[in-house]
Amino acid sequence: QLQLAESGGGLVQPGGSLNLSCLAYGHTVTLDYYAIGWFRQAPGKEREGISCIGTSDGDTKYADSVKGRFTISRHNALNTVWLQMSGLEPEDSATYYCAAKWERCSGYEVASNFRAWGQGTQVTVSS
Repeated sequence: QLQLAESGGGLVQPGGSLNLSCLAYGHTVTLDYYAIGWFRQAPGKEREGISCIGTSDGDTKYADSVKGRFTISRHNALNTVWLQMSGLEPEDSATYYCAAKWERCSGYEVASNFRAWGQGTQVTVSS
């Protein structure tokens, strides 16, 4: 009943910034019922949960690998969640996905707990 679509990826130099967007759509969009997580996966590596935002303002979680550099936010009336990324490094290169779950953010997000996924957007950090 819920579909997601990411956008905003691209090529950026080390130290640069990108802002990813996750748009929710479906028969009836009730984004306020869902926590939204961001994941990333690079070739040969495990899928990593990097951030999550709950249905309440201020309920945000970050993995240690991105804490202090990435910021997650949402505006349910716009059916959108954002991930602002700064201080990007080559190790951040990956396909980035947004995903939705009915449960609260845990602080360590597991992909199998999420019910809906976008197709991903590619982020490449390189000189």
